[in-house]
Amino acid sequence: MTRRAFITLIGGAAVAWPLAARAQQAAMPVIGFLGLGSPRPMGRLVTAFRQGLAKAGYVEGQNVAIEFRWADFSQSARLPALAAELVHRQVAVIFTGGFGGPAFAAKAATSTIPIVFAYGGDPVKGGLVASLSHPGGNVTGVTAINAELVSKWLSLAGDLAPQATTVGFLSGDSSHLAFYEDQKSQILAAARALGRQVIILETRSDLDYEAAFKTLVQREPGALIVGAFAFRNSNEILALAARYKIPTIYPRRDYVEAGGLMSYAADYADTFRQAGVYTGRILAGAKPADLPVMLATKFELVINLKTAKALGLEISPTLLATAHEVIE
Repeated sequence: MTRRAFITLIGGAAVAWPLAARAQQAAMPVIGFLGLGSPRPMGRLVTAFRQGLAKAGYVEGQNVAIEFRWADFSQSARLPALAAELVHRQVAVIFTGGFGGPAFAAKAATSTIPIVFAYGGDPVKGGLVASLSHPGGNVTGVTAINAELVSKWLSLAGDLAPQATTVGFLSGDSSHLAFYEDQKSQILAAARALGRQVIILETRSDLDYEAAFKTLVQREPGALIVGAFAFRNSNEILALAARYKIPTIYPRRDYVEAGGLMSYAADYADTFRQAGVYTGRILAGAKPADLPVMLATKFELVINLKTAKALGLEISPTLLATAHEVIE
């Protein structure tokens, strides 16, 4: 090989290498992450989602990219526009997490891009999938739906106030009617079976919380159950429960970490992890229609003893022994 030919070869390789690197980067699939909430509180769940992806063989920054779109609870009306952005970006898969709003927005935005949800309601009644075993279409995921969950809330209410026959149930935004009606019917049916009366307190925004609590106090309930809704201002709910000294059971552990009394809910980190695995399988070629909707299998009871003392409550040793975490 002549010196000129050698220099030409090296020069050509120097040009080809960055071109090849850029081509590889351009070929990296992109996941659109559509979340309801904000990045910091959801950090634990995002980490779990990445763990599920890694289990399926995809590591962010190495062979997959993630584009995040977040809408705060008070800005849920932005979800359709954010979903449209991800569709315009032509992402490979859209993952939706944090209640049902993101999943409904994504489904309305595209019928072709695969969608994986981590959802707390019934995806069949909500119209996201045709059935749990055969979802059909472009949507599948993991649901925390469990008929025993509502019964457990009422059972815990009985532990907190054994003599009380009345329990309050605080509902949130009912714009997704099927989701709202499902929770409402489950709590009423479970209450009838246990011989309890439930006061349904409907709220549409944080402006309704004060009036709802005043109505509840007038009825002298033994406890309050906060439904699994996307409340716009959870801090105000915590403050009102503390002000009126109402033993309250919450639908997520972050309420208890912020000062709430008790929560019983699906282990949402586990549901996000499973959804991450499904997202990776779809990136590898699986079709959402062929992946049955998974049911959450892990549930956790979290108790805040400091809050119990402030309310003058003594949590039974039996209940403490069954808790997955006790905050002192």
